[in-house]
Amino acid sequence: MQNKFKIINDPVHGFIKIPYEILFDIIEHPYFQRLRRISQTGLLSLIFPGATHTRFHHAIGAMHLMFTALETLKLKGVQISREEEKSAMAAILMHDIGHGPFSHALENLLMDNWHHEDLSLLLMEKLNTEMNGELTTAIQMFKGIYHRQFFNQLISSQLDVDRLDYLKRDSFYTGVSEGNVNTQRIISMMNVADDQLVIDAKGIYSVENYLTARMFMYWQVYYHKTATLAEFLLVKVMNRAKKLASEGVELPASENLRYFLYKNHFDKASEEDIARFTELDDTDMIAAMKQWQFSDDFVLSYYCKALMKRKFPKTIISAEPFTPDFIREKTDQANEYFGITEGDLLVHEISRSLLPYNHNKQPIYLLRNNGDKTLLNEFEGQILSSKITEPATKYILSFPRIE
Repeated sequence: MQNKFKIINDPVHGFIKIPYEILFDIIEHPYFQRLRRISQTGLLSLIFPGATHTRFHHAIGAMHLMFTALETLKLKGVQISREEEKSAMAAILMHDIGHGPFSHALENLLMDNWHHEDLSLLLMEKLNTEMNGELTTAIQMFKGIYHRQFFNQLISSQLDVDRLDYLKRDSFYTGVSEGNVNTQRIISMMNVADDQLVIDAKGIYSVENYLTARMFMYWQVYYHKTATLAEFLLVKVMNRAKKLASEGVELPASENLRYFLYKNHFDKASEEDIARFTELDDTDMIAAMKQWQFSDDFVLSYYCKALMKRKFPKTIISAEPFTPDFIREKTDQANEYFGITEGDLLVHEISRSLLPYNHNKQPIYLLRNNGDKTLLNEFEGQILSSKITEPATKYILSFPRIE
């Protein structure tokens, strides 16, 4: 009989235990093993060379933090059954199982507007059938319909174990220390009141540090102007390839990528759609772009060379939108230089917005010693929380390097 109680050595959290057999079965499943070939941070390794970690790493790290959080809550007197613990760990383990190649960048392109959470849920349901209904409670927790709400908040909220893992992990692999949050301290401050996840009031500064760390990681890493451009170009590659495919142009691609290039309607995912999708990963896109660099279509070739050879267009970043005249000037220069007439295909204004803390949607509550709950941004001890409740937007203009 196979030993399923394994220990995984993780560079971020140390040794991670797999305390339930069902968790090992999920990890061993081809749907989950595919996550080894899906980058956690898209094309960030083009800017931060160490950022080559995968969704597989992250999902197992999030599972570990879920286990730690539940153990903490049990020590504080919250009644959690073995079934609930197992299910919560399974839910967070599977939360990213529906990610496509390069994570977020292409998720709305391959199957129209199917979000990765829709696909994750679809794959969870299939796994649940295969595993004789053992994942039913986990799926209820993931969907937020389980009768104890704090389980869903641990999976998906403004302070969940998903965010705690990816911030610490991405900080570690990019080398950007501003994102290195103290996950153990935050988890040790977690509690439950009125069936809601709350933070003990003395953990206020750890929470504020977490919120600002996340804000810095977004502006410094995820929304870095070159990282933003790389992700934008990847979308442009896929859009252009799908446009050419719709016009009957033959494009070399793996069988599974070709399926999504040449098919256009995904109102309801078919069995074949799902089977093809779960065979698709970053390597399909990389292999395709390596070939598309030499496409007869100038625009597709231009985008692919930019990514494969890391020959990026120039970028300017601004707190205000660029003027139409300035964009037109750059567009005319590019079109004249390359001898094209297809309009603004090579000059793009990209915007990125961030709301560091949303005090209206799933707000974070602090638990006072007397048992009262207080909104984080209204707590008298807070320093920053009330000041990071406004969205900020930055604009990036990308245009070809004209020597």
